[in-house]
Amino acid sequence: MKKLLIPILIIAVVGIFVYTKAVGTYNQFVQTEETINGQWAEVQTQYQRRADLIPNLVNTVKGYAEFEQETLTGVVEARSKATSVQIDASNLTPEKLAQFQQAQDQLSGALSRLLVTIEKYPDLKANQNFLELQAQLEGTENRISVARRNFNESVQAYNSNLRTFPNNIFAGWYNFETKGYFEAAAGAEAAPTVQF
Repeated sequence: MKKLLIPILIIAVVGIFVYTKAVGTYNQFVQTEETINGQWAEVQTQYQRRADLIPNLVNTVKGYAEFEQETLTGVVEARSKATSVQIDASNLTPEKLAQFQQAQDQLSGALSRLLVTIEKYPDLKANQNFLELQAQLEGTENRISVARRNFNESVQAYNSNLRTFPNNIFAGWYNFETKGYFEAAAGAEAAPTVQF
């Protein structure tokens, strides 16, 4: 009887260890995934804030009749496209994030063209409403940058944890997959040329 008790105890101890490790790992993945979901919500909130500022900016600029309609139309269309791309926090694949980021980059480009074109209109640049909107937009762009950085840090912690041994075994059991990162826009490594 004593010889049978030792293997049973060893199997029981190993079983308890594997069970607690599996449960602990699962709970850890759930917690870090929820952190990522919260960070993703913050990213979306900041992009929504920018999208909400754009109509006010466009309407302020429209008051100046000489302004190029093509630039305004480009901003409105890019905003529409950017707000139409929605990603569920449970589906943060690299492909979906790239699609979302591409739409947001197009909006950023349209806003840049708008702000460059505004330089031609000194009266507009002196308009108090425009100055306030421009300052809010700059602040929002900074908030977007911070939110994206925080999101990427959360994803890095999650992906690192997911890919380490023995967590990668448990991740496979529970169908946890790596998440995608925000990446720099194509051509961001090249310095812009400035001409006077």
